[in-house]
Amino acid sequence: MSHRNENTLDPYPRKNFQRSNWMSLNGNWSFLFDDTHEFSHPAQIKNWPMKIQVPFVPECKASGIGDTGFHSRCWYQRRFEIRRIARKRILLHFGAVDYQAKVWVNDLYMGCHEGGHTPFTMDITDALHDGGDQVISVCADDDPFDLAKPRGKQDWQKEPHSIWYPRTTGIWQTVWIEEVFEIYIEKIRLTPLIERWEVGVEVFLAGPRVDGLQVRIRMECDGKLLAQDSYDVVHQEVHRRIAFSDPGIDDFRNELLWSPEKPTLINVHVELWDRNFLLDKVKSYTALRSVAFHGDRFMLNGRPYYLRMVLDQGYWPDTFMTPPSSEALKKDIELVKAAGFNGVR
Repeated sequence: MSHRNENTLDPYPRKNFQRSNWMSLNGNWSFLFDDTHEFSHPAQIKNWPMKIQVPFVPECKASGIGDTGFHSRCWYQRRFEIRRIARKRILLHFGAVDYQAKVWVNDLYMGCHEGGHTPFTMDITDALHDGGDQVISVCADDDPFDLAKPRGKQDWQKEPHSIWYPRTTGIWQTVWIEEVFEIYIEKIRLTPLIERWEVGVEVFLAGPRVDGLQVRIRMECDGKLLAQDSYDVVHQEVHRRIAFSDPGIDDFRNELLWSPEKPTLINVHVELWDRNFLLDKVKSYTALRSVAFHGDRFMLNGRPYYLRMVLDQGYWPDTFMTPPSSEALKKDIELVKAAGFNGVR
């Protein structure tokens, strides 16, 4: 699978769980509004009158549509090429779809996800043709007049009023696919434990159970090795604490502590091995820090820390809730820090 990125917002859209074998599906999709709920299956749609630039919502200018009217249902369709390979699975990822999303691949129903601000993943392998064109179709339902569902600051009136912002309908974060083996790393959880200079590591696998699997973990900071070890997989999981060595009087580990002024990150490489065969490899990161309250004081890394915070709504004029680029998102954070703040809500 090639790294074909069309208008992607990042080199990889999930920074704390990166794989190398992936393909962005951002870019040009066929699109239509279905305000009367005429269609219930993509095969019923014979004409796609519009094109939309995913992952920008149809209400914003960057999508190429810019229609701010009331629309309770819309449809998306996209063709892409991939071939099925023995012992491999193809995972389809959505960063977010507002509000309810139904997904088909080659007209076969894959499933439904509800919640406009949460990512979801579907294994689409069994729906794929052996080769050539594949077709993804998405139906997004988002009733603009349903005030009971979570909606953030989205307005229910035609024009934004008071503190409310324009509506967001449909796909508004990156869509991508990636190729994995039948057994792969499904999730990792990293927990800093600075009292003991440790990081708790939990690794969860997906796929059939196989004996003899091992997880290898390497942690680095600024190119320097901090820890490295391997662990046997038990019941599809690994749970371990990794301690950083005590160097003695001149304890360099204090340099690893994270703060807004010095946001030091620890790179974490996790590999899944079946004896001498590499099944999966994921890159993540963590940071050594602790947060607590002592009376009315906020404590960072065991010391009082004064919070200077600002409300950042995260809306852009032409793209709404979707950042126009990773550079724009970075600039937003840099402006907050330059103004003297050390936190945002």
